[in-house]
Amino acid sequence: MLDALHILLTYRCTLECDHCFVHAGPYAPGVMTLPRLRGLIEQASAMEGVRWVYFEGGEPLLLYPVLLRGLKLAKGLGLLTGLVTNAYGAVSDEDAEAWLTPLAEAGLSYLNISDDTFHYEEERNPARTALAAAARLGIPTDPIRIGRPRAEPEPGDDGRKGAPVVGGGPLFRGRAADKLTAGLPTRPWQEFTTCPYEELRRPERIHADPYGHLHLCQGLSLGNAWERPLAELVDGYDAARHPIAGPLAEGGPAELARRHGIHLETPCVDECHLCYLVRRALLERFPELLAPRQVYGP
Repeated sequence: MLDALHILLTYRCTLECDHCFVHAGPYAPGVMTLPRLRGLIEQASAMEGVRWVYFEGGEPLLLYPVLLRGLKLAKGLGLLTGLVTNAYGAVSDEDAEAWLTPLAEAGLSYLNISDDTFHYEEERNPARTALAAAARLGIPTDPIRIGRPRAEPEPGDDGRKGAPVVGGGPLFRGRAADKLTAGLPTRPWQEFTTCPYEELRRPERIHADPYGHLHLCQGLSLGNAWERPLAELVDGYDAARHPIAGPLAEGGPAELARRHGIHLETPCVDECHLCYLVRRALLERFPELLAPRQVYGP
C-alpha cells in the first residue's frame, strides 16, 4: 500500500553532481506550479494509507514560496512532511536559521540534507551549518552522505576474499551511469536478475515530477497525474502488465533486456547500471513510460 508521495518540485538545482539520478542542474527544465502541487497534495491526503509527503528536486529550496505553501497545506490535511535539500543558502548560522525557521513553523516533520563530497568539498559547508541549525530549532534531521564509488573485496563463504564489489553508495543510474562507472569491476549483464532497490509489485512510495509523471523509479513512470487522478493511477497499476516494471519485477534488468531484445556488448557494474542502459535503449519504444526524456541525459 502506498505510504508516501515524493514530489519533485523542480529538476533545477544549484549543483550538477556526478551521481544525480535525474540529471538535475542549473539549467535543467521542469518546475512545479502551485496549483499542480496543491492538487497532488489534496489527492494524496484522500488516499488510504498515505501518511507522508516529501518535497525533493533538483533543489526544492529554489521554489521556496511554493515549498512553504505545500508544507502548510500538507500539515493542515494531517500529513507528515519531509524535505530533501543541499541547504545551499545556509552560508552562516544566522542565514541557516532564517531559511529553516519558516519551514519548521510551516510543519516540516523531517529534514534530509545532502552532505558529502559530491555536494561540498570543504569541512565547513552549508549542509553542516544547516544541520546544526536544524538541531537548535528542534527539526528532526539526518544527513545524506554518499561516498565516491570504490572497489572492495568481498569475503567468500569460506572466509577468503572473493570477487570485488562496488561500495561507496552511488546508484548507477542517471548521470552516475555515465560519470562514475569507469574503472569499476563489472559482471556479465546476464547475472543481474533482481531489482534490489525498488518494490515494483507493490510500491510504498512514488515520485511525482513537474510534468505529472509518477515515477516507480527515476525515469520509470506508471502514468501521468495531469491526465488521470492520482488514486486511479495507483489503484490501477499492475506491474505484470507494465512493459518495463513487469520484466524487472520478474527477473531484474537481465529479464528486461531479454524481453525486449536488447543485446549489450559490455558487462555492467550493478543492477542499476544495466537497468539504466537497457531503459535508455528503449526510450523510443516507450516514451510515455520512460519519462521524462531529460533524466536519461543529453
